[in-house]
Amino acid sequence: MELTADQWAAVYLSLKVSAWAVAVSLPFGLLCAWALARCRFAGHGLLNAVVHLPLILPPVVTGYGLLLLFGRKGVFGAALESIGIVLAFRWTGAVLAAAIMAFPLMVRAMRLGLEAVDPKVEEAARTLGAPPWAVFATVTLPLILPGVVTGAILAFAKALGEFGATITFVSNIPRQTQTLPAAIYTMLQQPDGDAAAGRLVLISVALAFAALGASELLSARIARRIRGRG
Repeated sequence: MELTADQWAAVYLSLKVSAWAVAVSLPFGLLCAWALARCRFAGHGLLNAVVHLPLILPPVVTGYGLLLLFGRKGVFGAALESIGIVLAFRWTGAVLAAAIMAFPLMVRAMRLGLEAVDPKVEEAARTLGAPPWAVFATVTLPLILPGVVTGAILAFAKALGEFGATITFVSNIPRQTQTLPAAIYTMLQQPDGDAAAGRLVLISVALAFAALGASELLSARIARRIRGRG
């Protein structure tokens, strides 16, 4: 497939950003899913709303919010810059934007997995003297592993397609912050860019299908292993 170096760089950057977005948000997603599925507290509804807010708000609004918070003069951005961490107009900022936009899908899948686990199984392990962390690591986590895998891969696929929040927060700089969707947008703005945009679209669709297919295969395999142990 004939692509320029900048376009291949956009493909690579999208994969890099998506992988980091999943890796960074996975622990927080698991913790948040646990809180929503197993805990009842005063701010439960508020937390649920905040988690799902990126699905409701226009992505540009989310990107603008990130600029206000993590830009060089933002609430947290100035403090981070003083210790050498810059997110705005950097690929690391694209990771943050993608992670936030994909977070609701990740949490949703994990929460459904947790709600499907019978609490009596965990209670039985606790009555045998296992501490909470051991119950989670040896009982709960293996049972919800299909949900964790599904959530991670769905988040990866969502991060691959993220555009609005990313371009608002980190702009569209070739080989620095230009992800695959941004590269497609750039090609569509050029009079002779339809062919290149079409090739990038095919790559984007192939990557999305690969991620979703991997999610189904891994989840099914893990589920079979769990049933086999049972």
